[in-house]
Amino acid sequence: MKTTNQLPMDLAPRRDVYTISRLNREARALLEGRFPLIWIEGEVSNFARPGSGHWYFTLKDPQAQVRCAMFRQNNMRLKFLPQDGMHILARARVSLYEGRGEFQLVVEHAEPAGEGLLRMQFEALKRKLAAEGLFEDAHKQPLPLHPRTVGVITSPTGAAIRDILSVLRRRAPHLGVIVYPVPVQGAAAAPQIAAMIDTADARQECDVFLLARGGGSLEDLWPFNEEVVARAIHACRTPIVSGVGHEIDFTIADFVADVRAPTPSASAELVSPDRRELLARLRGLESRLIQLTGALLARQHERMAWLSRRVVHPGRRLQELAQRLDDVYARMGSAAQSLMHRRHVELARLSSRLAALSPAQRLIYLRGQLAQWRLRLVQTMRNRLQQEAARLQPAIRALHAVSPLATLERGYAIVADARARILRDAGAARIGDRVTARLAHGRLKCTVEEIFPGERPADVTPKPDA
Repeated sequence: MKTTNQLPMDLAPRRDVYTISRLNREARALLEGRFPLIWIEGEVSNFARPGSGHWYFTLKDPQAQVRCAMFRQNNMRLKFLPQDGMHILARARVSLYEGRGEFQLVVEHAEPAGEGLLRMQFEALKRKLAAEGLFEDAHKQPLPLHPRTVGVITSPTGAAIRDILSVLRRRAPHLGVIVYPVPVQGAAAAPQIAAMIDTADARQECDVFLLARGGGSLEDLWPFNEEVVARAIHACRTPIVSGVGHEIDFTIADFVADVRAPTPSASAELVSPDRRELLARLRGLESRLIQLTGALLARQHERMAWLSRRVVHPGRRLQELAQRLDDVYARMGSAAQSLMHRRHVELARLSSRLAALSPAQRLIYLRGQLAQWRLRLVQTMRNRLQQEAARLQPAIRALHAVSPLATLERGYAIVADARARILRDAGAARIGDRVTARLAHGRLKCTVEEIFPGERPADVTPKPDA
């Protein structure tokens, strides 16, 4: 009898066979659960931006590299576009793209390397002062409409003062200008700027202050991001316009100041009276609204990112599907263009039909009919008036025939005594009475000299002259 070491099939241990999808899914869960949100610095290469709006690139150092993905809802908040060869500082979570089994980083925030620490300090101070209410509109003072004296707090040798003086001379040469010299760069600049703001405000020489400096890097502009300067601006009783850096530069002083100008020259334009002053002020309010809205949206996006890290959300699956959609995006391009062409043709056809069904022609026809009916109404009224006038003439003649005035026209008279009583009988009068005879035209005052009672009118009809 032969012996064997093999176990029967029903007693052999079962093998736990992984599928590729299961292996990648569990590997991804291990990576994401093991590593927290990290900061990483490296050089950008192989940067790609497909039509979906997502970014794909590689971060590398001299010894290694790693694939990165930054989805649209995150990269749209950045103020710069990464380019190959640029060094950046990124905040990302470690993950794995299951579709290709590739290790990758999902980037949520990025900024140029070297400014990262200062940028974090900037955001921390910004949140602190905002919580204390230093940025509230209730603390903002309106700028004077017609200032007499403008104070400029800046370096007396920088380009900013030359630009400001040039604008003020051009727009309002009658304005008085007082320059308060301070250093605008370096570690010792912030305390001196704050002290000069306090001094200038205490002297009460100016109607408005311009706090100005030309453009530069974040390190160059840092004195205007110091807390001591922000609190000095907040405590100042005189309105302050912040004109620090270029249009894309934002400092803590911009948020605390009463008005933020994009450049030193623009700050001079804001405070100098001009016939375009109202338009400039409206543009400034629009810019400030955009800034505050952007800051609010940025805070909300940060809160959303924080919540998404704590709660398992189907958005991650959607992000993976978005990557797969990017893989087939090129094949869909021609189909999308063909569909758009057909839709444009259909739109043109429908527009043509709509123009043919326009009620404009019907309105023209109805206006013509209304004009004809108006003419017919006028003609009908004229005919009716003529008919009624013709019917009225016989009545007028009949009335005239029986009128006492017509009788008087034939030579008769109406005789009344002194009491205005009509005399119908000659016997009612006495010789010597005063009577009044009314004729067709006028009256006669008569005296009765002789009375012939009992005679008929026919007996006394006057005979014509011989």
